[in-house]
Amino acid sequence: MEFKDILAISGQPGLFRYVAKSSNGIIVESLTDGKRMNASAHSRVSALSEISMYTEGEDIALADVFASAYKLYEGKEGLSHKESPEKLKEAFAQILPDYDRERVHVSDIKKVFAWYNMLVSIGVTEFNLPDESAEEE
Repeated sequence: MEFKDILAISGQPGLFRYVAKSSNGIIVESLTDGKRMNASAHSRVSALSEISMYTEGEDIALADVFASAYKLYEGKEGLSHKESPEKLKEAFAQILPDYDRERVHVSDIKKVFAWYNMLVSIGVTEFNLPDESAEEE
């Protein structure tokens, strides 16, 4: 499974894998239980490869944040997303020291830890972004 095929759907818990197009949206498969569902064209669907985090400088791709967490936690799951906001902020600062503390909310940090832990638990360890030069061809 490639990182570019992993999706988050607003209002739906967990992450999904893109399966195919349907007549009124896309068909996705839950990464946790394998159940398939239709995500309508009106759903807010975001590919994880297109999400970035605010920093004090340039925004950084979520894939790079996950890669940093993977290195920090030595390929294991990280802090639980259910920890206290203080612990989450402290742990996130180890992963991304220059994150924008005003624009990155605790809810965003919770999602990062929840998604990272889910991906590592199912064996996704490559957080590669699609090569832009390959897309142009």
